[in-house]
Amino acid sequence: MQVAVVTFDGFNELDSFIASALINRCRKDGLEAFITTPAPVVTSMNGVEVTGQRPMEYVTEADVVLIGSGVKAREVVADDRLISRLALDPSRQLIGAQCSGALVLARLGLLDGMPACTDMKTRPFVEARNVTVLDAPFHAEGNIATAGGCMASQYLATWVITRTLGEAAARDVIDYVAPVGENQETVDRAMRAVHAGEAVLH
Repeated sequence: MQVAVVTFDGFNELDSFIASALINRCRKDGLEAFITTPAPVVTSMNGVEVTGQRPMEYVTEADVVLIGSGVKAREVVADDRLISRLALDPSRQLIGAQCSGALVLARLGLLDGMPACTDMKTRPFVEARNVTVLDAPFHAEGNIATAGGCMASQYLATWVITRTLGEAAARDVIDYVAPVGENQETVDRAMRAVHAGEAVLH
């Protein structure tokens, strides 16, 4: 199972790196994440240059696609050619967005009829696309999830691992990376956020 962590120019390091690092702790179980970029090299909002591991077209073959956020999200959604490279299929892929990544999902029409989570700066732009924004760190319906706030990227990763490998695997990963002495509360917080954010569909 392969995960494309879509990372645009101007990206937020916390969003792309936390999600990919947590997911890649599951490589031995067959789950692997790749930084997926529209150009060979992208530069973060803080000037960190990163060489993409996979080109943007990789999103079509990935089992999971996570859209990272960044300071150029509004430019991304205004770029028809770039958006056209994101051929996503929620019927067969898990699709998640971090913070301003929700703008991309809204632009793709993937948030129609469902609320979303995003960061405070992006909120008005997501709402302008007729999407209700929740005061919550994580929300998922079916195969689509959104997370709001940089540190909520751990919840997006927890959701991916839970959906693909099971809750025990997700708990193991969060337990491993938790601050020493805060293991149980960190695991419980992550699982609670994911469970609370998942809508039960009937």
